[in-house]
Amino acid sequence: MTRSIKKGPNVNYKLLKKIAGKKPADVGVINCWCRDSQISPDMVGFTFGVHNGKTHQPVLISEDMVGHYLGEFAMTKKFIRHGGRQQKELEQKKKEAEIDAAKQAKKAK
Repeated sequence: MTRSIKKGPNVNYKLLKKIAGKKPADVGVINCWCRDSQISPDMVGFTFGVHNGKTHQPVLISEDMVGHYLGEFAMTKKFIRHGGRQQKELEQKKKEAEIDAAKQAKKAK
């Protein structure tokens, strides 16, 4: 659900204070813990280090990101892979296909 128009955007004032009167080239990565802050047009071009619970993920703000939340661009969970027998079979087939392709390339030479 989006935020009501009459309430206005939820932008952290401390972030706006950090970028006020500065150019993106002069400032490096600005670390922040406020994942719930919306991105305003003033932030375009700056790089924010958004905290994901463990580290700060660098996020370069572009025009397409305006109106979204900072937390949307720093994932908190790391996807490794699906497990189980089916996944192992798929990986084995893929490995065999790569070996066959390499053999075919060798024969072509």
